[in-house]
Amino acid sequence: MTSVGSQKGLSFIGWLLLLAVLAFAATTAAKLVPHYLDYLSLKKIIEAAGTDRTADVSSSDDLYDYVAKGMQVNNIRDVDLKKALSVTTENNRFLAHLKYEQREPLIQNIDLVVKFDHEFSVGKP
Repeated sequence: MTSVGSQKGLSFIGWLLLLAVLAFAATTAAKLVPHYLDYLSLKKIIEAAGTDRTADVSSSDDLYDYVAKGMQVNNIRDVDLKKALSVTTENNRFLAHLKYEQREPLIQNIDLVVKFDHEFSVGKP
């Protein structure tokens, strides 16, 4: 029978394993969070195109230009706008489809992949 005094917490190996798991989670989060923040910024830019009265968005090319300027302001460089965004016009509204994926290397030949796919209905001002 062991005494209660010898059972006070994690062993040295237990602490090392806990530290390794926390380091892995922090590394993964540090690689994924910027992609999600860029995506959320892109969503806000596209949604703002329909409500911003100062922007003259009257064609799909104007919408591309508006989003490109917003990407410059928010320092979004990893997304190719012409490949990621497709815009069509329907019933006096723009239908914008934002679809792209980002890959981030994790360990040697293992990559983290995030896919974004969202459709917007942007009204002409």
